[in-house]
Amino acid sequence: MRKPLVLVVDDEAPIQRFVRAELEAQGYRVLLAPSGAEALERIEDDRPDLVLLDVMMPEMDGFETLRRLRQRSPVPVIMLTARGGDLDKVRGLQSGADDYITKPFNPEELTARIAAVLRRSQANVGGQRVLHYPAEGVTIDLDRRAVTVRGGEVRLSKTEWQLLEELASHAGRVMLHRELLARIWGAEYVDDVHYLRIWISRLRAKLERDPSAPVLIHTMPGLGYRLEPPA
Repeated sequence: MRKPLVLVVDDEAPIQRFVRAELEAQGYRVLLAPSGAEALERIEDDRPDLVLLDVMMPEMDGFETLRRLRQRSPVPVIMLTARGGDLDKVRGLQSGADDYITKPFNPEELTARIAAVLRRSQANVGGQRVLHYPAEGVTIDLDRRAVTVRGGEVRLSKTEWQLLEELASHAGRVMLHRELLARIWGAEYVDDVHYLRIWISRLRAKLERDPSAPVLIHTMPGLGYRLEPPA
């Protein structure tokens, strides 16, 4: 079985060596990059399964590296940094990070976080193509591009389907505002959060029993939206 490949992006050699030794001891393959620019090249050339990305780097910091990375790859990213403030965490998550760990960190916690993010990522790739919500009477069939709500098939517009497909393909994961806007409408719409709210409200009107108290499509304040995973 192929071992997961982790790209460690950090300009501090001692951190690189420490993380590499810990991950290799846990059975991972490891690549190193001392800068954001080199990391972007590595991602293109080597296609890692996960990226550990430091924030505080010279020339191109982790936030800018992540912004550029998200324009070309959906690879899972865990931010690894000494900056543990809530604003930095929110900024990292809004930029498309999957998790956030502050230095100094417990090596067992690091490997546990990596394993959890990889599990979610692999579940998304090979996940369920038909999502059943018996309590709500809703079925989402991604292969047939069909939605059944309480016994009847519901017609969705192209945009409504694209939005639901993104949420359903990543059920259980918070899909960030900018992520959804960029994937469905394009990079020029990443700041139009009000536009996304309108389309989410349209979806809720067609799926939820009570759109004012949704139980399927959850709002994550300041971050994005999450579709409830099937039981």
